Amino acid sequence: MASEAELIVDLGCATGESPVWVAAEQALYWVDIPNRELLRWNAADGQISRWQGDQMLACIARHGDGWVAGMESGFFSLQTRPDGRLDSHLLATIDHQLPAMRMNDGRCDREGRFWAGSMALDMAAGHPVGALYRLDSKSIDAPLVPQLDGFIVPNGLAFSPDGRTMYLSDSHPSVQKIWAFDYDIDSGTPSRRRLFVDMLDHPGRPDGAAVDADGCYWICGNDAGFIHRFTPDGRLDRSLAVPVKKPSMCAFGGARLDTLFVTSIRPGGDLSDQPLAGGVFALNPGVTGLEEPAFS
Repeated sequence: MASEAELIVDLGCATGESPVWVAAEQALYWVDIPNRELLRWNAADGQISRWQGDQMLACIARHGDGWVAGMESGFFSLQTRPDGRLDSHLLATIDHQLPAMRMNDGRCDREGRFWAGSMALDMAAGHPVGALYRLDSKSIDAPLVPQLDGFIVPNGLAFSPDGRTMYLSDSHPSVQKIWAFDYDIDSGTPSRRRLFVDMLDHPGRPDGAAVDADGCYWICGNDAGFIHRFTPDGRLDRSLAVPVKKPSMCAFGGARLDTLFVTSIRPGGDLSDQPLAGGVFALNPGVTGLEEPAFS
């Protein structure tokens, strides 16, 4: 299936990530990790708003009229200010295995628990020190313990529509696997890890993901310029192209949740073949998505 990618924001984000559609505002929010920015695009008039944080900002989920975020040293609550700054309050500290680490991909499960993975800043070194953490009401103001570990770059976190299946990938070039887990919705515990998709069989490394209303899993094929849709049994259903090599994460939005928004990365070097790298794109995926859960 072909879908024309529409450029909606051309800001050249260094690492655009974690798009979240806020239906009440009809607006898309996302982050630029190394630039420590939270950004907003208003669908009605195309206006862009930007806020600066104190640490690298990796992943976000709605929390009341503000946000919960995975940053460098742990999980924070965030509030936007009129002067373009972010007020941040530490919710839970993470004791990283190495000094130079940060949080990466993350989102809430269907019950409103916030999950995020950690990674070493030196991705090329391939240190398997990444772990997956869960933030809920019991863990606020306490050091977090890993729920899963041994990853290099945990990514692609998503949950099935009924919340009983959790998906997770490792996007490091030496791994490139996507796993599925049984997920206990009462305790927030993943179990029975099994291979869902080996991305070495498909174009691109697995990056950020989303799940649609049919329960199919959409994953960005980083380095290949595709967003792939896999059925719940792990079969490739379709691939949509974007005019950049490094799509980073996708999210459903729009008035009917039938638009797929895609953030991207602007790497260094010659970009003559992908001048739109770092932009945000909108595609027509032919299906509808699910509203992103807020942190509760």
